[in-house]
Order: sequence, then structure tokens, then C-alpha cells
Amino acid sequence: MNKEDFNEGLLGFLDASPTPFHATKNMSQMFENAGFLKLEEEQKWELKRGEKYFVTRNDSSIIAFTYPDASDYIMVGSHTDSPNLKLKPKPVIKEHGVVKFGVESYGGLLLNPWFDRDLSIAGRISYLNSKDEIKDALIDVKKAIAVIPSLAIHLDNKANKERTVNKQTDICPILTTNEDFEFNEFLKWQLSKLEILDVEELYANELSFYDTQKASFVGLNNDFIASARLDNLLSCYVGMLSICSVDDNKPMLFIASDHEEVGSESTSGAGGSFLENTLKRMFSDYDEYMGMLRTSLMISCDNAHAIHPNYASKHDSKHTPHINKGVVIKVNANQRYASNSKTISKFMHVASSINESYQEFVTRSDMGCGSTIGPITATRLGVDTLDIGIPTFAMHSIRELAGSEDAHSLYKILVKFGMK
Repeated sequence: MNKEDFNEGLLGFLDASPTPFHATKNMSQMFENAGFLKLEEEQKWELKRGEKYFVTRNDSSIIAFTYPDASDYIMVGSHTDSPNLKLKPKPVIKEHGVVKFGVESYGGLLLNPWFDRDLSIAGRISYLNSKDEIKDALIDVKKAIAVIPSLAIHLDNKANKERTVNKQTDICPILTTNEDFEFNEFLKWQLSKLEILDVEELYANELSFYDTQKASFVGLNNDFIASARLDNLLSCYVGMLSICSVDDNKPMLFIASDHEEVGSESTSGAGGSFLENTLKRMFSDYDEYMGMLRTSLMISCDNAHAIHPNYASKHDSKHTPHINKGVVIKVNANQRYASNSKTISKFMHVASSINESYQEFVTRSDMGCGSTIGPITATRLGVDTLDIGIPTFAMHSIRELAGSEDAHSLYKILVKFGMK
């Protein structure tokens, strides 16, 4: 796939995936179109060599894999979730002539960029129908229905000096001045737009706000891709296309887990059993299972901090990834990243063999370091792991920025890995 088609597809995927539920649904459809067979976790599996499969958990995590005779897998890991504002169970607040929603901050969210944005809502709703069945539905309002207005500088003369945001009181999106608004009626209206009319009772929901501004190219020469949720839907897209691009007789696995931004400790997170359960069903003989793990490689793909030209001092001067200069190999002596000399060397060798550039990142020794699914997966499974990522500006903002060259470069490297 050429870079232009690759990037156009990436923009479409970003826009169509406002929540982990939507991202997983979109990837499921992509895998079905590519000939992968869907498995259900609660059913018995009858796997056949030469076929390829996918399975989901919680509608928000997904695993796809080929199933050839070989067992030395290239595994590509990413995550479906991104920092956002999630609705509280009883979100409606009516005061001071407006209706607003109470929200929780999910993950390590940069709050200031959420002000003065055109916001919509998407997510999953559970409801009871007339057959006494609990059903789920995904909604995406799409229309801009809310905004979090900034406080005028006249009322806060320190706004440009020491602005802080209170997560409880300052970040509630405003929806309307019509105080007759009813939340349940709003949800039923959204379900009716999906032709879901058999709703006896609304139960729980998992809804999030998102910015309605579309993903786009930015820069004099379309140097950048600007979008919400680049961390880490960009890696999901790259991993998804990579496994769809390798031959069926090559052992490759792709996993996109939920809840990375809050520690991965959930049934559908990397700290849960999803990947381990799947691998053990693929290799029921314990010796074969262990042999597979010890001959496989997990490539944890998450975004990396590009050196910010206005804040260069925040980087170690010898480890300053630049946008559009190649994939970043992430290293941390305290195992916040799982890369080691062996896994790094394998990546360097494959990238060099197709003339793709790479960079190395180590955080400043006097600053904290984020982490990824890499160390969690390596610990749980004992599989050799590498942490890499696409250099990015404004990570965890409502709108992040990556290069228009780097994701396609990673795609080519992963495909080369898969064709070994």
C-alpha cells in the first residue's frame, strides 16, 4: 500500500472511531473483509491450520491471528483507549440557566485543550427489551452538542500565568439552555436513530465526549497528521493493516487492548487474561505453548515523545526523536519500556534491511517515564518484547500531532517482520 492511500485510510479510521467500542467494531469489519473468521470466546474453538481468525472481548479489545504450521509469532500490540471525558452515571446538572453534564477525566488527560471545542458524545448503551433481554448498542451522536467555554480573561487575570483546571467544577460541558432536557429521552432518541425502538428500560452506559473536528493534514507540505486519539489508534491502524498484508502462512498476531491509559488492569486490558487465554487455545499442549512464547517477539507499538521545538530542554540531548525521521525505539533502564538489546537489535536489523530509518528515545534521568502494554505483556507471558512508537507532539491532548511519513514507515517494517 502506498503512503497516500495509507494515510487517507488512517484519517478515515480516526474519524470513525471516537471510542474503543467503535475502533474495535471498525477493526472487526476490516478483518472480516480480509477473510478472517470470527471466534466467540464462550464457544468451543475448532481451529484449522491455514485459516486466520479474530476475537473480541468487551467490544473494546480485539485479537487477530494467522494460524499456520509455524509457531514463531510476530505479535504486534497496541491499545484502543485514549484520554477523554466520560459521563458520570447521573450526569445531568441543571443550574444557572443551563444544562450541563458531570464528567470524569479518564487517563492522563491534558484538560486545558478541551475548552472551547465543539464536542459530541459516543459510546455504548445497555437496555432491556420487551423479551426481557439485555442488549447493547453503540451510538455516535456526531453532531456538536456541547462546549466547555473558557472563563474570560477579564474574570481571571492570572489565566495566562498559572491557569489550573478543577476536574469536578471547571470542565463540565454545557449542552443547552432548555432546562426541560431529559437524559433518558435523549438516549432513546439516539437509539431510535439506529432503528432500536424496543426499549423497555435503559440501564447502564459508557459514553464519552470527543472533539468533532476531523482528522486532517497540516503543514506547508502536509508534513503532519492532526487528530484526536492518535495515541493510540494510529498504532491500531498500523497493526491492523500489517497483519492483513502478510501471507496466511506466516505466523503473526495483532492485539489492541482497552484501558492502557488507566493501567491496563481489567478483563479487557493488557494486564488481564485476554491474550494469554487466546494463545493457550491456539496451543493447548503446554510444551508447544512455551516453545511458541520463547521463539516469538512482541512489538509493543505506542506513541513516543518527539522533541518539542519550543521545549527542547525537556529531552535528553542525545535522545531527541524528530517527526518524520523514523520509528522510535523506546528504552528505560527501570523497565517502564520492555526493550532489551536483543529485541532492539532485531528491529534495527529488519528496518535497515528495507532502508527505513529509526530513532532512539530515553527520557531525561530527572523526569518520570510513562509506560506501555509492553512491560505488562512481557511480565504476564514471558515473551521477548520491544517497545517502539511514532514520534508525536501534544500527547494526551484533545488534538495530537504526528508526522505523515512515520506511520507508513512502521507499517512497512512490520510487514517485513511478518514476511520473515
